[in-house]
Amino acid sequence: MTGILCDWLNREVKLSRTVDIESFAREFSSGYLIGELLNKYELQEDFAQFSQSRLANAKLNNFSRMEPTLQLLGVQFDQNVARNIMTEQHGAAIKLVYQLYVALEKKKKAGLTGVAMDAMRPSANAKLKSVGTEIYRERLKTLVPRQADLSLQQISDSFQNKAKILESKVADMHFVKQQQAKQIQEEKKAEELERKIAEKRRQNEIMAKIQAAVIQIPKPFPQHTDKVIEDQKLQKKKKEAETTYTEIRNFEKQMRKEAVVPAKLTESMMNAIKQELATAKPVITDLLNTYSDDEYIRKIQKRLEEDTFAREQREKRRRKMLREQLIAHETQEEAYREEQLINRLMRQSQQERRIAVQLMHVRHEKEVLWQNRIYREKQFEERRLKEFQEALDREEALAKQEKIELAEQALREKQLHAKLAAERAEARYKKHYEICWEVVEQIIDLATKIGEYRTLTNNLIPAKLMRDWKELFLKGKPIYEQADISDLPDEPTPEQLVELDKINLLDEKDYDEYKVLPTDTA
Repeated sequence: MTGILCDWLNREVKLSRTVDIESFAREFSSGYLIGELLNKYELQEDFAQFSQSRLANAKLNNFSRMEPTLQLLGVQFDQNVARNIMTEQHGAAIKLVYQLYVALEKKKKAGLTGVAMDAMRPSANAKLKSVGTEIYRERLKTLVPRQADLSLQQISDSFQNKAKILESKVADMHFVKQQQAKQIQEEKKAEELERKIAEKRRQNEIMAKIQAAVIQIPKPFPQHTDKVIEDQKLQKKKKEAETTYTEIRNFEKQMRKEAVVPAKLTESMMNAIKQELATAKPVITDLLNTYSDDEYIRKIQKRLEEDTFAREQREKRRRKMLREQLIAHETQEEAYREEQLINRLMRQSQQERRIAVQLMHVRHEKEVLWQNRIYREKQFEERRLKEFQEALDREEALAKQEKIELAEQALREKQLHAKLAAERAEARYKKHYEICWEVVEQIIDLATKIGEYRTLTNNLIPAKLMRDWKELFLKGKPIYEQADISDLPDEPTPEQLVELDKINLLDEKDYDEYKVLPTDTA
């Protein structure tokens, strides 16, 4: 339907502006095109007073002027429809234009003009419509906001948008600062966790060293078992010593016997050799003949000497070996005794080592506590510096705010002083103006009165009358009569009161003149 209406407006009616579906509500929101449409059909005689502006006053003028014509056509139109069209609500302008299309087509088919339609309408309905038009205009004024209010609202909206943008920026900055603070806090937590892990690892290493330094002392045997073993070892040593001494004595005896035997053996051996030589076989004799007897004997003696020397050497080695065994045995016993002594001493040294390791651990813990204390003090110092800086920033912000408030207060006081000074000047001016005006009026009244009397009395004015006028002039009382005082009511008017004051004043003047008169005549 919107397309059909746009085609009708653009082709048949031929409005000044082309209307399409997208800009339909915006083009008709000012009411100018509706007035132009009515003017095309000779229904809007005051179309020249329509305005193309989109301001609130122009829209109010356009919709106020087109309302009687729309009522004449029988179109449903009131202040709510006008407000919907002005606010570009969806479908409001299309509905109104469609109703106009139907009403104008009916008018076109009937061949009626605007004057004819107005004449055909009953007078009662016309009066009622005129009253309704006035009511419509008043209500439309209350519904449509003023352009100043719209401009102020636009300015307020722009400032609110700027404030929202600034708030969003501040919120973003605050969020970024929070994220940075959170990241720094997480980094600190990570560093602290790594430091704790390093400290835990170091403590584990120290404990491992402590456990490695602990010497596992074998459990000692019971005392009675040790004594039995020692007694057995002593008896064994005694037996070994006795057997060794016995062997040494037997060996020495044997050596002394062997030292006597070689001399005897030589003689017996010589006799035996001679017998053997006598009873030897021919082959042996033949062999012996090849060698001399003396040489053979020397060889035998040499061999015997060598055997004796070898035997002595064996005995020496034997004695040496026995002596070495004794020395080794004594050394082993000495080592055993030293080992026992060392084991007894190591018990005390083990305790001392354990105490030393514990002292090292305590010293390490003390160092860790000292480092933690230094780190905590550093954090406290950073926090104090941060709080001090925040306090300085807060004081600076408060000082700036106070300075701004003082400047604003001074400006307001200056404006108030200027306003009061202007009011005082205006009041002083009014006062002087009223005084001067009153004096001028009295002068004019006096001059007018004198002129009137001069015309009546041929330039002659009684002296007493002139003195009365001067007295009234000097006292600031009007010369002309202000009100009639012949019949005074219970509550006289201000003008009557003025007349009474004038009479009293003149009476007092006459009385004073009367009192002075005899002295003057005398």
